[in-house]
Amino acid sequence: MRALVSVSDKTGLVPFVKELETLGWEIVATGGTKKLLDESGIKTIGISEVTGFPEICDGRVKTLHPKVHGGILGRRDIPQHMQTLKENGITTIELVCVNLYPFRQTIAKEGVTMEDAIENIDIGGPSMVRSAAKNWKDVTIVCDPSDYGTVLEEIRSNGFTSDETRLKLSAKAYTHTAQYDMCIAGYMREKAGLPEKLFLEYDIKQSLRYGENPHQSARFYSTPQPTSFSLAFGRQIQGKELSYNNIQDANAALNIVRDFDQPFCVALKHMNPCGAAIGKTIEEAWQAAYEADTVSIYGGIVAVNRTLTAEVAAGMKPIFLEIVIAPSFTPEALEILATKKNLRVMEVDMTQSEAPVPQYISVNGGMLAQQLDTQVETLTTEMCVTTTKPTETMMKDLQFGWNIVKHVKSNAIAVVRDGHTIGVGAGQTNRVGSAEIALKEAQAAGYTEGLILASDGFLPFGDTVELAARYGVAAIVQPGGSIRDEESITKANALGIPMLFTGIRHFKH
Repeated sequence: MRALVSVSDKTGLVPFVKELETLGWEIVATGGTKKLLDESGIKTIGISEVTGFPEICDGRVKTLHPKVHGGILGRRDIPQHMQTLKENGITTIELVCVNLYPFRQTIAKEGVTMEDAIENIDIGGPSMVRSAAKNWKDVTIVCDPSDYGTVLEEIRSNGFTSDETRLKLSAKAYTHTAQYDMCIAGYMREKAGLPEKLFLEYDIKQSLRYGENPHQSARFYSTPQPTSFSLAFGRQIQGKELSYNNIQDANAALNIVRDFDQPFCVALKHMNPCGAAIGKTIEEAWQAAYEADTVSIYGGIVAVNRTLTAEVAAGMKPIFLEIVIAPSFTPEALEILATKKNLRVMEVDMTQSEAPVPQYISVNGGMLAQQLDTQVETLTTEMCVTTTKPTETMMKDLQFGWNIVKHVKSNAIAVVRDGHTIGVGAGQTNRVGSAEIALKEAQAAGYTEGLILASDGFLPFGDTVELAARYGVAAIVQPGGSIRDEESITKANALGIPMLFTGIRHFKH
């Protein structure tokens, strides 16, 4: 039996090959793999000894040879194939252990050049992998070090791997090369400015009990590379298995948290914030977010952007929550939360990154792709379009309201005061309807003056401004951009309400 070994990822390689040698296998190896095995006391045959031809072009060409691929691809059940191998002095290869040059890791490095990337495009490796995978009935292909144990166990027990194992390994091998080629194609197409193809790769994280509703099947997948503000790469410390709706809500909460630098807490329900607040401390932010809507938080999700402390955990304990998310937890906080055994407690990396975040939304028969809306505008008094100008205190709440309303389903209105939400109107078919919901919530909570109203879209008429004034709104922030902007400006001037136009909209459908 002969094994050909040529790997980039050398995890667990030496004990695997040493055991093959002990079991009587002959080992053929290339380049750095051969050097490692030789240094480990394993007897190997160099690839040039097999091909009778030296490695050339700085190692670009070494395994692309009939004595390699004939030994892999020759069908043992066809006498003519075996006769051809014999006539050409080709020895069969029964096991191929190959994984590919680290292209993905190379292009992930800061400052990588295209030349570096291209030199990490493997040619011979994928050819050997595909040859072995094609001839799986006779050849075992191993690309993943996690499969070494299974392969060795079957060889020890039965002399060779089973048909079932070889078929599974073949499927994994094609996946290995497909992922590799997809990564290369994506990189090269980006460099060439070709956007008409989209290659996506996701690994299954878990099967879910069901989707949005019990009759819908669902799975949760993650990208190959870890990313911040991602539940897919978070650590579940305790609680029940995450559901489809949990994941959707938690993702929405993390996107809100992403926009705040100061201590911040958001309570969220059905992908809309029901209470959000900043504070001098995370304890202060939690308390204000909870008091913003003590009813809607029931059965919701809470996310904070600071270490969650025992004081915050104690405040959460009496409330039924689905998930609590934080970048870290104190031991005392975890002890308190552990008393609620079904509560899902998630630790998620909240390290800010400058890299654009892709967002994909499936539609029937297609896919929408865009960059996630991570833009945060800094509001200035120069944005004011009315005669009456906002005070410094108003500006702080205008900024807070603007940061929140972008995360509310359109048509969206957020009413805030003193750094916390007091009314949220989400997803109505007209903006006045959203404003009425938010303003009535604020009024019911006892807030009747000094309110700040933020709208995710422009206010083309004076009706929303007039409604806001009746409920005690003191200042408004909106994108502007309507051909009838002047109507809302005129109404705000008449009512003495400062109004800012940001020039940017943040629709969330």
